[in-house]
Amino acid sequence: MAEPLWTSEDIARATGGASVGGGFRATGVSIDTRSLEPGDLFVALAGVRDGHEFVEQALAKGAAGALVTRDVGCPAVVVGDALQALERLGQAARERGPQARRGAVTGSVGKTSVTQAVMAGLMLAGRAHSSVKSYNNHIGVPLTLARMPRETERAVFEIGMNHADEIRPLVRMVRPQAVVVTTVGPVHTENFPDGEAGVARAKAEIFAGLEPGGIAILNADNRWFDVLKAEAQKAGAVVRSFGTVEGCDARLIDFQAAGGYAMVRARLHGRGLDFPILQTGQHWGLNAMAVLLMLEALDVDLSDGLSALGSFEPLAGRGAEKTVRIPGGAFTLIDESYNANPISMASAIATLGARNTGGRRIVALTDMLELGPEAVRFHAALAEPIEAASIDLVFCAGPLMKSLWDALPPTRRGGYAENAAELAPQVVRAAEPGDVMMVKGSNGSKAGAVAAALAALDSVGGETS
Repeated sequence: MAEPLWTSEDIARATGGASVGGGFRATGVSIDTRSLEPGDLFVALAGVRDGHEFVEQALAKGAAGALVTRDVGCPAVVVGDALQALERLGQAARERGPQARRGAVTGSVGKTSVTQAVMAGLMLAGRAHSSVKSYNNHIGVPLTLARMPRETERAVFEIGMNHADEIRPLVRMVRPQAVVVTTVGPVHTENFPDGEAGVARAKAEIFAGLEPGGIAILNADNRWFDVLKAEAQKAGAVVRSFGTVEGCDARLIDFQAAGGYAMVRARLHGRGLDFPILQTGQHWGLNAMAVLLMLEALDVDLSDGLSALGSFEPLAGRGAEKTVRIPGGAFTLIDESYNANPISMASAIATLGARNTGGRRIVALTDMLELGPEAVRFHAALAEPIEAASIDLVFCAGPLMKSLWDALPPTRRGGYAENAAELAPQVVRAAEPGDVMMVKGSNGSKAGAVAAALAALDSVGGETS
């Protein structure tokens, strides 16, 4: 029989709980019956609904046992607080695998993409583990740790935040040997009275959990680089930099996108590199630099890093492209609907503008959320990159995007609606063969509904590139 991830005895020892209802062996850990796999430990967390209401359903789906705060008549470990127990289980997973080199990724944009690209490299190098999806909060981080097999050689964790003092406890659970801050920008600024400066300080919390002598990988192009560098050095970190400026450890020289991929020209510690990646977004030039430095810090060969970047496809809602066939030809859909902020909006618009196409360049944009009192200004300011990129038509949805709509010249106005659901039919009617249509907005403003409506036009199933 394969070695279990956890036995009930392991769980009780790690959490200080009591094993009841008979022993069990778990091969995974789950907090959601919808994604639970047979053999998982089901953790009954308190949330909108009490997780104990789902224990019976979890067992019916094949859960090996449960982590609960009261005896529910099944094989389980009973603890005082389920979330604290999950944290202790994660800590125990880290302590029983001291050989694992661990990296952590944070930043205002690009966390998930960089984390998953790093994971692609780790998998080529040996037994690897990482966060799934965007599991980067007070539940996702300990859950990812608790799922880490004891024989793991390398792991990478995504760590996010909406407020100050959220990253520090999470990174102290992970205790990484290397961290990367992708960038700092006006994201979640409604939660910081001093705006970006507060965001920068919050991101700097990631150095608090870095192992002694660990590596801090920082974006030298970002205006907060010197602040982050000082905080990293104060924490005893060795700083590695990436960017386009002279002197970076990983310096981006050129990025040329064409036909669903890009050629990257760079210098890594002074050594020239030219390599392809399966991404077209301009921000992926710097992402690739961060990925290579993180893989290097986790003892992954450069050849494996370049191979990983050369085969890593865009994530759903983060730049994935689809050829949508319609009567008379086809158009290209670029789905950027998962999230948006002023930095990623400007980058995506510039990328679209740089694209060679015989058709029109069209964007459908929904509100960027959590920007605080500057939200209206940030939305209206998108008119500038839209002008610079020579975007042909702009569709806007949401009360904040109304400020952009008002700032656009009449020749660029495609359509406006109060919400994404009402905008989608307008965008669908505008689609013509040869167009390149990009959809972007915050997940909470439902940009995905517009992308889904465009994708549904496909008459023959389309092709993902």
